[in-house]
Amino acid sequence: MYVSWQEMEITITENNITIKSDVLKRDVECTLLMPEDNEITEPLNLLLLNDGQEAENLKLKETLQDLTSINRIKPVLVVAIHAGDERLLEYGTAGNPDFKKRGSKAALYTAFIKTELLPAITKLTGIEKFNSTAYAGFSLGGLSALDITWNNPDLFDKVGVFSGSFWWRSKDLAKGYTEGDRIMHNIIKDTAVKPNIKIWLQTGTKDETSDRNKNGIIDSIDDTVDLIKELENKGFTRPADVQYIEMVGGTHNTETWAKAMPKFLIWAFGR
Repeated sequence: MYVSWQEMEITITENNITIKSDVLKRDVECTLLMPEDNEITEPLNLLLLNDGQEAENLKLKETLQDLTSINRIKPVLVVAIHAGDERLLEYGTAGNPDFKKRGSKAALYTAFIKTELLPAITKLTGIEKFNSTAYAGFSLGGLSALDITWNNPDLFDKVGVFSGSFWWRSKDLAKGYTEGDRIMHNIIKDTAVKPNIKIWLQTGTKDETSDRNKNGIIDSIDDTVDLIKELENKGFTRPADVQYIEMVGGTHNTETWAKAMPKFLIWAFGR
């Protein structure tokens, strides 16, 4: 008698690799999570994840094991990229640092992903093209994931942003800031051709307490909703191209993001 995949306990393996990056001038540690080789019966998907050092706090291995075992998601290799000491410089928008020059190495980080990490994954797995390739991140890492995906739709087809730092701005609040100074919003507005990607966004109603424009809505939600408006102006539609989840009581931490993770994984790789 054959046992259906729905009844099988799928084992998720965990391994760490270190890439000596010439681009970033540092060793980049990555945690790799995927089903055991003999349990993969169909094409593999790929997810890159910023702030991969938080994988344990995000309960990532357990979530992948649960969703894979009940056949809710297709097989996926997760490459969780650990942030370095220069996280505030490497994450951000490539070529567009904020008013404090944070993100000044974001272009180098993008180059690392494209010219070092992805080739290393190909060499390690022997897979030239994955069934689907997604990128995700949290807070500033989420901004980074969207920027890299937006500018490289030939490499990534989906992106997930948990509590994205869409406040990222070119002008200080005390120096005449307006909403027109938000960098990611302007990148989307100024893009000539709509990239062929799908976008998943999450915020929590307790992500923060800041409310720049005093409209009673925290900035995290305001900035994300305004970003969606820019996406819609560019031709994206909801829910086909953009999914947005606002978690009541959700906070800006791994506990909330761990709760949101199954929703993202099912959206990105669901059956």
